[in-house]
Amino acid sequence: MPRVRTTETADRIRAVAIELIAEKGVAQASLREIAERVGISKPALYYHFGSREELVRSLFQPLVDEVSALLDDIESGRWPGDTTDRRAVLGAYFDVTYRHRNITKLVMQDPSVLADLNLAAEVTDWGRRLTTLLFGPAPTLAQRTRAIVAVGGLSDCTAMLTDVPEPDLKTAVLDAVCATLG
Repeated sequence: MPRVRTTETADRIRAVAIELIAEKGVAQASLREIAERVGISKPALYYHFGSREELVRSLFQPLVDEVSALLDDIESGRWPGDTTDRRAVLGAYFDVTYRHRNITKLVMQDPSVLADLNLAAEVTDWGRRLTTLLFGPAPTLAQRTRAIVAVGGLSDCTAMLTDVPEPDLKTAVLDAVCATLG
C-alpha cells in the first residue's frame, strides 16, 4: 500500500486534486496544475506523493478503507447495529458514502479510474457482500437485481443531491432503497 501522508500540505494537495479532477477528469488533471494551485513546486508534490497514481489512490483509499471496515464489522458481528435490519445496514453504508460523496462523484464522471487503480473488483465485491447481508447467501436473481439498484442508487444520490441537507437526504434515500428491496 502506498504511503499516505497526513500533513497539512498533503491534505491541501488532495483537496486541490479532487477539485481539479472534478473539473477536468482524472487523465487531464496534471500534477503540474495541482502543484501550481497549491502553491508548491512539482518536486514538493512528489515529496508527498511518489507518483500520480499514489496521489489519486490516496483520494480513494479512505472510502475503500471505511467501506471495507464497515462490511468486515457487520459480517463479523463487531458492528453494534442489528445486522438483520436492512435499513440500519444501508444507513451505515449511506453514512460512509455520504462522507466520501466527492469521490463517488469523481467515479461517476470517470469510471475508468476504478480500473486504473485496480479497485473495480473491490467495488464489485462490496456489492456482492451487501447483497449477501441484505438477502442471505443465496439471493435470487430478482433480489440481486434489487440490491444492485438500491446500493447503486444510494451512492448516486449521495453524489448528485448535494443541495439536500444530509438528514433529509438520508431519510429519503433509505425510504427509496428499502422500498426497492421489497
